Amino acid sequence: MPPRTFWKGYLKLSLVTCAVSMTPATTQRDKVRFHTVNSATGNRLRSRYVDEETGKPVEDDDEVKGYETDEGRYITLEDEEIEAVGLESTRTINIDKFVPANSIDWIWYDTPHYLLPDDDVAQEAFSVIRDAMEATDTVGISRLVLYRRERAVMLQPRDKGIVLWTLRYGDEVRDPKDYFGDIKLEKPDPKSVALIESLIEDLSQPWDPSMVNDPVQDRLKAIIESRRKKKGKKTPAKPEKEPEPPANVVSIMDALKKSLAAEKKKGGR
Repeated sequence: MPPRTFWKGYLKLSLVTCAVSMTPATTQRDKVRFHTVNSATGNRLRSRYVDEETGKPVEDDDEVKGYETDEGRYITLEDEEIEAVGLESTRTINIDKFVPANSIDWIWYDTPHYLLPDDDVAQEAFSVIRDAMEATDTVGISRLVLYRRERAVMLQPRDKGIVLWTLRYGDEVRDPKDYFGDIKLEKPDPKSVALIESLIEDLSQPWDPSMVNDPVQDRLKAIIESRRKKKGKKTPAKPEKEPEPPANVVSIMDALKKSLAAEKKKGGR
């Protein structure tokens, strides 16, 4: 059963418009979530905003957004003022430019969403836009209000649909030169590179989603289920002792040779 649609609107390219719906491509629904409760009563706790100076609770009507100009001094803005500087339409994805599909580095990608035609009438126009992007190996760039914020978005054709990625803004991505610039470009030993290539070949296998399963979530669910059945407290199992780091220092070549030999032995080669 597909998840419920969380956004509906229109996809527009020049004079071509079609109704579309969108849903997040990822989900946190099955993650274990904890609430803060009162251990004495078992009741859930509720948080409230309090004035930093007086310590008194603040009513909802008195809460406003504030930008700090100097220490302790704020310029306040109402929600209506903030919304007024956004897009005129929050329900139309107007593609106003295209770029080569491989020209946007992965670090700019933020959150993926599945975009699909919302009714039978929209199928043809949606398919034309999707197939044209695929044929020209391009992605569309637009802007959209999502999660109460105006976002730059990228539309990428995928299978029968389109993946809409929200993109990070320029001030959100750090320049890699500030971090990688001081790394020395020493040419590695060709023999070491060859051994690494052989090790990679031995460890290579087809991608499977099970490779990124979350073991912590599985353990938490097992503890919760055990407590639910016994209706009592259970002492959590002691974590496995971490292996101590080797005391001796070996050369990278020796380490690679041992790693490669171990993998070949494991694989029965």
